[in-house]
Formats: sequence, structure tokens, C-alpha cells
Amino acid sequence: MPVVVDLLNNDSRPRHPEKAHRPDQPMLRKPEWIRVKAPGSPGWRDTQAIVKENKLVTVCEEAGCPNIGECWDKKHATFMIMGDTCTRACAFCNVRTGLPGPLDPNEPEHTGIAVAKLGLNHVVITSVDRDDLADGGAQHFAEVIRAIRRHAPGTTIEVLTPDFLRKDGALETVVAARPDVFNHNLETVASNYLTVRPGARYFHSMRLLQRVKEIDASIFTKSGIMVGLGEKRNEVLQLMDDLRSADVDFITIGQYLAPSRKHHPVVAYVTPDEFKSYETVAYAKGFLMVSASPLTRSSHHAGDDFAKLKTNRAAKLGR
Repeated sequence: MPVVVDLLNNDSRPRHPEKAHRPDQPMLRKPEWIRVKAPGSPGWRDTQAIVKENKLVTVCEEAGCPNIGECWDKKHATFMIMGDTCTRACAFCNVRTGLPGPLDPNEPEHTGIAVAKLGLNHVVITSVDRDDLADGGAQHFAEVIRAIRRHAPGTTIEVLTPDFLRKDGALETVVAARPDVFNHNLETVASNYLTVRPGARYFHSMRLLQRVKEIDASIFTKSGIMVGLGEKRNEVLQLMDDLRSADVDFITIGQYLAPSRKHHPVVAYVTPDEFKSYETVAYAKGFLMVSASPLTRSSHHAGDDFAKLKTNRAAKLGR
């Protein structure tokens, strides 16, 4: 099986030991519209240096995001807190699975310092699943938010959280820290959960997003899915309706790209025209913001999208 070296820790442990027994999956040839520029610009190197200096983990690296070259060149990064090892083994994900280590008590402060050094107008904070923690890491999320507020008071904050399944009070802890955007990704349609996201529950995730708005209606809510996992169009449209029933403001839709032959295979490459159709339908259903394209990722252009979210909400309210 392939070995991936962690850029922060120079760790050459097998990334996915739990997937070693899985048979190799067929790999569809990528179409012309799935093309990205290799990273290596001066801006990319500067961002990488700041990340390493503060011993931070980014989902950009850990999840193998295709947009890392573009985002890091602009000094945009999504910080992944609470380590680089997840307690779940989703079939689509490139993050290492295993038993995580203890939380780093200095991580909130280091994250706040890095955000200030990068001069970010908008930052996205995500994490691995930490089912081993009593609160799923909710308090750590809150501490990171508060540290960023101290070091970079002008930066708007978006969190991309786990589902906090069976962690009573966890969601309320994160919402009380008042992020500007609360994102939790559904990842795929309900019928795929048993094979793609077996540790999660579709309707629990939907209820999590709805609960955010019930606690604090001023916080923008957001969710994203991947397509190309074998879903049907009508299932995607139903998911849109479910999100709108939960009063979610923003949906992102991107092409699933299999990290390796051991992961869930790409069933289909969705064409740019199909993505455009999804975007048109989603706006018609009432979302304030929609990002739908082959290379759309949950945190891609998050800062620009946040500015549009505010503008679109103001227009809707007639302000």
C-alpha cells in the first residue's frame, strides 16, 4: 500500500492501515476539466513556512486538496486542529485513521498567531473526528476561536466541524464561541451513508445544522457534498430540500476524487454543465450561496464567499 509522508512530522507510518485489506478499486481516467497547477510558488512556500513554524496541521495537506497551490499562493489555508489522526474510517477520506494522541494545549494560541502572521481576512478551522473525547473536541474548537479573536480581531472565522454524534452539549459549546460561519458537511446523499460514511448518520447531521440556527440565527450555516459516488440526481435534489428545511444558507458541491485504489471508487465524473444545473436549481430552492463545480471544495474561496453571503442576506432582508 502507498505510504504518505506527513509534511509536518516527517511521519512515514502507513496512512490507512484499516484499508489495507480492501481490494483495489478501478480508477476512471480523469477528464480534461479536472486539472490543477502543481504547487510551488513563492506565496505557497511562505504559507508552508508559517504552518510548519507553528507546528500546525492543515486539511489542505492531509486531505490532498487539489486547490492547495492556488489557495496557499494567496495565503489561504484551512487549519485542521486536534491532530492528524481520525477516529473514523470514511471510505472517501485521505486523513489517517487510528487512535489520536492527547490534545495540544498550545494549539489554540499557535493557531491564533499563525492567522495573524498570514494576515487572513477569513479563516477556516476544521478537525478530525475525535470520538475518543467526551465532548468530541468542542471545547478545543471554542478555545481556538477565542484565540483567533485575540490575535486577529478583524478576521472572520468559519468552522467546519465533525458531527459530535452522541456528544451532548458539544454543539452548544461551539456555537457559544460565535463563529461567523458554522459548516458541517453531509458529504453525500442519504443512501450512500452505509458505504461512504458508515460512522455518521444523515439525519443527525441535518439536525445538527438546524440546531445551530435555533440557537443563534445570526450565524451563517453551510454544508457540502461530493458527487460522482453513485448518487442519483433526484437524491441530490432531495438533499437540497432537506438542507433548506434546516434553514442552511450555503451549499457546496464538488467532484469526488478517490485518494487511492483502496478508497471508494469514482463512479462517474460529473460534467461542468451538470454542476451548473445543480447551481441553478439550488439557487431556485432558496440558498443564499451556491458553489458547484468539479474543483469546488468546502473551504475553497471561503473568504470571498463569506462576503457574498453577507451581501446576499442583506439584499434578502431589504437592508
